[in-house]
Amino acid sequence: MFELTQEHEDFRQVVRDFAEREVAPHVAQWDREHHFPVELMPKLGELGLFGLVVPEEYGGAGLDEGGFTYLCLAIEELGRIDQSVGITLSAGVGLGINPILTYGSAEQKQRFLPDLVAGRALAGFGLTEPDAGSDAGATRTRATLTGGQWTIDGAKAFITNSGTDITSVVTVTARTGTDESGRPEISAIMVPSGTPGFTAEPAYDKLGWHISDTHGLTFSGCVVPEENLLGERGKGFRQFLKTLDDGRIAISALAVGLSQACLEAATEYAKTRTAFGKPIGVNQGVSFQLSDLAVMVEASRLLTYKAAWLKDELEAGRRSVAEVKQAAAIAKLYSTESAVTATRIATQIFGGNGFMEEYPVARFYRDAKILEIGEGTSEVQRMVIARGLGL
Repeated sequence: MFELTQEHEDFRQVVRDFAEREVAPHVAQWDREHHFPVELMPKLGELGLFGLVVPEEYGGAGLDEGGFTYLCLAIEELGRIDQSVGITLSAGVGLGINPILTYGSAEQKQRFLPDLVAGRALAGFGLTEPDAGSDAGATRTRATLTGGQWTIDGAKAFITNSGTDITSVVTVTARTGTDESGRPEISAIMVPSGTPGFTAEPAYDKLGWHISDTHGLTFSGCVVPEENLLGERGKGFRQFLKTLDDGRIAISALAVGLSQACLEAATEYAKTRTAFGKPIGVNQGVSFQLSDLAVMVEASRLLTYKAAWLKDELEAGRRSVAEVKQAAAIAKLYSTESAVTATRIATQIFGGNGFMEEYPVARFYRDAKILEIGEGTSEVQRMVIARGLGL
């Protein structure tokens, strides 16, 4: 069975110290100004966070085993300070680096991975479309192969890390034909930034995640070489399903960081805020809510790191894909719904101050809801879990 080692905890402390030093002093201003901190990316790279699952030949950590668990620890600790910074790392690795690392050719890996690992560049993954969200198989973006070139036409929505000054490439799913049964053949194709016909639309005006970079993308007669196909033709659907399984565990870690931040902030406030001549934390109405929150944090963390451990065990050939898929869905469902509840509890304990942007729980409240939507909605997680039960 899994447990975090002393090496894991030492690593956690390194990332926590970094987040409190490099992120915490600036996060309120970044959030207020909707500023994407491109200057932070090389620092994340220098700390090795983008390369935790990447071999040394591409500049990564070259960990023999356990890299995904280390990544989740990093995401949790960044997410404890700010969810936008946490999702930037999560998407940068899970949606940017991992597809290239897993399915890319030797040339594609050598071309893109070193800069991505170093934080000199970011990559995005274009799956969701205006009319294809949970039903990702309904992709309408098309790519036609003619004369050794793909011509791509279509649109993507809500794509993270897709329009920054250092975005180097976005991998997009597109219909490239039909299979033997007449169903759409979906492939993944890499589109470098700056390719004519590829446009990152203006950044979204979002409820939360103000620091995260998120754009809609359009492709109009966008031409890339045939060798920009990522993996096998027609395997794009299978590829992104595996990508999402991994991403769900990472989002769970992000949710754990948020719940932990809410527990710490609300507990400290309950000890120092007085009403009727005593700290509000001595009242059962407050202390019981914090007790419930502590239970949710502990359960979320255990579910998340069990799933991360299973993912690492899968990579070592000791577990099955089905086990990881089920554990990922369970962790993602519970931890994200708990995080939304955690922000509601924390904001309530802060009272009127919780409604003020000068207190971080207001930002936590805004940032939480997307956790139940991104990387598969709560409804989708329940579908996955039910199928795992044989239903």
